[in-house]
Amino acid sequence: MTDNFRGLDLIRDVNVSLTVELGRATMALKDVLELVENSVVPLDRQVDELLDIYVNGKPIAKGEVVTEGG
Repeated sequence: MTDNFRGLDLIRDVNVSLTVELGRATMALKDVLELVENSVVPLDRQVDELLDIYVNGKPIAKGEVVTEGG
């Protein structure tokens, strides 16, 4: 094992917050309050655009949605 990976062993069990962002929308509060089950909220991304991945609020990567077993 390299020295870099040995150093990571010290923090390997630290919990972090992982966020995968599908997109964003700006809405008036009155419209948010009117949302119900099955409401559609248009986001600022196209279906085929990469998703943003954040760790503790910091962008670290881009990724894509994939399906498993189907």
